[in-house]
Amino acid sequence: MNVFLIAAITADGFIGRHSLHGSDWTSKEDKKVFVRLTKEAGVMVMGSRTFATIGRALPGRRNIVLTSHPDNLQVEGIEPTDDTPQELVARLEKEGVPRLAVCGGTSVYEQFMQAGLVNELYLTVEPLLFGKGVPLFASELDNKLHLLDVQKLNDDAILLHYKVV
Repeated sequence: MNVFLIAAITADGFIGRHSLHGSDWTSKEDKKVFVRLTKEAGVMVMGSRTFATIGRALPGRRNIVLTSHPDNLQVEGIEPTDDTPQELVARLEKEGVPRLAVCGGTSVYEQFMQAGLVNELYLTVEPLLFGKGVPLFASELDNKLHLLDVQKLNDDAILLHYKVV
């Protein structure tokens, strides 16, 4: 299965100002990339705090939310689970799912990276500096990346596409 991480980050590496900061700071071009890539994948996974910033199922894709309390999340179109990333990927592979988009936040990104499950990263770098906030990763990692593509999304934002080596 191809598991890819997708995130918008500020130029100083933050995915939000605080844990409930939504995506109001990202460009419309980034939002289009997010919709396209997650719909192409067909299945997306996010943590409960990231889901709380959205509050609803995103149409046209399967929405899975990792939570330690799946019974407490009863939202139409949402599949709550307390599976580990390894268990979730194994289950989805058995179902024949070819791609999985990992959509945040920090804890979920880290869990999938630390488990060695991520094949690719799509990072939109937005022309903002938060100075402090929610980092893309907060724990130590040791991953090398190979740049596959750089795409200019607008005058100031770029999309970086990496393969995890």
